[in-house]
Amino acid sequence: MQVIKISHSKNTDFMAQVERESGQNLSLCYQCGNCTAGCPYTFVYDIPVSKIMRLLQTGQKDAVLSCHSIWLCATCESCTTRCPNDIDVARIMDVLRHMARREGRVAERTVKVFWDEFLNSVRKHGRAFELGIVASYVGKTGRFWTDMELGPKALLKGKLAFKPHDIKGKQEVAKIFERFKEEYGG
Repeated sequence: MQVIKISHSKNTDFMAQVERESGQNLSLCYQCGNCTAGCPYTFVYDIPVSKIMRLLQTGQKDAVLSCHSIWLCATCESCTTRCPNDIDVARIMDVLRHMARREGRVAERTVKVFWDEFLNSVRKHGRAFELGIVASYVGKTGRFWTDMELGPKALLKGKLAFKPHDIKGKQEVAKIFERFKEEYGG
């Protein structure tokens, strides 16, 4: 069991930033554990959701932003739905991923690469071009054999197009990305 000396590592600025960016009041969590009990990905987390909430309440920035759990969260919102105090825990997890990303603390590189490729595809085509995303993801991660058996099945069923299909309003989607870049950089 890891022991953290709270008095030495409490970061109140971090706590305030998480509250401001998520719009949630961290002090409302009383550690009932419903979020962890309902999370379908708890089995792969290095830190369960309820413990992340407690670490946030004690301002443990390094422990939270360097954990794998925030990257493995599927944002299914089971935690949010089960919270008796209406805390949007999924929103907090999303904010933590953005904060970790801004600080270059990516604990799950393959997840980040997938997100980047998905967003690049939407920015370029106005929607996801699945085959292009897979090709870029595999090329950047070297995961050539992962789910390889699914490719031919998806192609035979017409689930993967060889060419991207642009949408109407593609320019408007591109403007959303430009506005985000202007507001948040990067």
